[in-house]
Amino acid sequence: MSSKVAAFMEHVIAKNPGEKEFHQAVQEVVESLMPFLDKHPIYREHKVLERIVEPERLLMFRVPWVDDKGEIQVNRGFRIEMNSAIGPYKGGLRFHPTVNLGILKFLAFEQVLKNALTTLPMGGGKGGSDFDPKGKSDLEVMKFCQAFMSELFRHIGPNTDVPAGDIGVGGREIGYLFGQYKKLRNEFTGVLTGKGLKWGGSLIRPEATGYGAVYFAQEMLSTRSETLKDKVCLVSGSGNVSQYTVEKILDFGGKPVTLSDSNGYIYDEAGIDREKLKFVMDLKNVRRGRMKEYSDKYKTAVYTPIDPKMDYNPLWNHKAHCAFPSATQNEINGKDAENLIKNGVYVVSEGANMPSTPDAIKVYIDKRILYGPGKAANAGGVATSGLEMSQNSLRLSWTREEVDQRLHGIMKAIHAQCVEFGKEGNYINYANGANIAGFVKVADSMIAQGVV
Repeated sequence: MSSKVAAFMEHVIAKNPGEKEFHQAVQEVVESLMPFLDKHPIYREHKVLERIVEPERLLMFRVPWVDDKGEIQVNRGFRIEMNSAIGPYKGGLRFHPTVNLGILKFLAFEQVLKNALTTLPMGGGKGGSDFDPKGKSDLEVMKFCQAFMSELFRHIGPNTDVPAGDIGVGGREIGYLFGQYKKLRNEFTGVLTGKGLKWGGSLIRPEATGYGAVYFAQEMLSTRSETLKDKVCLVSGSGNVSQYTVEKILDFGGKPVTLSDSNGYIYDEAGIDREKLKFVMDLKNVRRGRMKEYSDKYKTAVYTPIDPKMDYNPLWNHKAHCAFPSATQNEINGKDAENLIKNGVYVVSEGANMPSTPDAIKVYIDKRILYGPGKAANAGGVATSGLEMSQNSLRLSWTREEVDQRLHGIMKAIHAQCVEFGKEGNYINYANGANIAGFVKVADSMIAQGVV
């Protein structure tokens, strides 16, 4: 770490103690930016870096609600309105017991740069609660969502802050949240994205993050005159992003062989075809089951339970060409990255937010593989949320083909920006390219708008 990065990080850590995920996200970006800032001192003069790591607004509130047994429960709600230099705050809501300030600030900070890359006018934000929807009845989830929105509604709006879904917040939760917002504000407006198709949602939104990660991988491969056809692909997770990543890999002629959940993972050497994917979608989206059932049904698959004592994840230790980490942050460490490369992987396209640790990223870049960081590779989800906002403003709906075509075009544009700012001789450093391209758009807008 350079002395300038160290000095800046010392300042950030002192102001934000104990928020290790936020520190990690900021350091990764600052290390990319420092050489660029040395060549462009105007950003230092305007203290853009110091300003961009501070949220414009940070909301934290209690969420009391009553469960099915009549007992009062109390959760904590958050919304980080990070930066609005290029548009309204935009970013998901996460309902998960691990949610805390540090994780949401990391996600909000990443969201600022990711949204800037999409070419759409969106600022960055993130929010959520330590509420766990798993094991709760529909009535309990509805009561919680209504209590959560009863506080959040006063801080959001279609031209101020437009939340979306994230981990633990799917179509059911968005429906309950939107209904409560509509009741409290007495207006029908595009304040949330990920809505149902019959009440303002967009086609392709559920598929967008997974599709986008695969489109980005295809663009990276095209720089080496290759495609995804016949490529063996490792995919982690089994939720929305993972399911549609598998679907789009199949569309391009690739062969996905893994999926996982919090209990373990399956490796299916024969490949996860469309019939097997349909089973996974029913298992996860309807029956809310566990991935072990996949290996019970399909004898070509081997199920491996999670062993928390292991210092690596065996999912990343199989022969393959491409990896799509689509589960959660920091799921690939340095040892996992070494295993990936040892097994022939030379494309990593991140469907999750910050799934690779700094040690893993260093391995990717040292080995000169094609590495698409989350803020670029998984920007398809928020890009399609932006397209949903546009359709709501226009009071119309685009066809599935129109939205998919626009999404594909946005992912190509994101890739082009990463190439422009990330070229290092014959190698494209997508991590640097994404960080610099996103930063420049936001920073120039902040300078133009004065010290606010």
